[in-house]
Amino acid sequence: MQWTNLSERNVYENRWFRVNLADVALPDGRHLDHYVIRMRPVAVATAVNEANEVLLLWRHRFITDSWGWELAAGVVEDGEDIEAAAAREMEEETGWRPGPLHPLLSVEPSNGLTDARHHLYWSESATYTGHPQDDFESSRREWIPLKLIPDLIARGEVPAANMAAGLLMLHHLRLG
Repeated sequence: MQWTNLSERNVYENRWFRVNLADVALPDGRHLDHYVIRMRPVAVATAVNEANEVLLLWRHRFITDSWGWELAAGVVEDGEDIEAAAAREMEEETGWRPGPLHPLLSVEPSNGLTDARHHLYWSESATYTGHPQDDFESSRREWIPLKLIPDLIARGEVPAANMAAGLLMLHHLRLG
């Protein structure tokens, strides 16, 4: 039951994404016009300290008018290494530079509409470098006990699926 993308044409583009209209052939031979959002990869990073606390950002998302805990994240610049982008985003948004990063997981948060792929990393250490350059990204940055993550997610305090998946994987890796 595979759908086949026969062609796409661009209908809108900016520096963050492209909106294309695809001509899709369905398995039964019918055709479907389907909008596709093409995006650059997203790099995500956090750290866990010796006390098993994870570095999170508390932020508002105007699109959904929701508040929640997130990890530092941003788009990978053209020609930039994904892991380097994750480290850069973490330092810019939190003021903490991660130690060596370890791959956590990669997810496609909305693969019925977009090709966005989010690459999540974590570190076992971080060094405070000062007030975050991009402090407008969040209201506060805090070290939250990793053991509290499942309850935060259950209460809806981690609304983004990519963040919830990464935090649950990190919880599993560190605490079992």
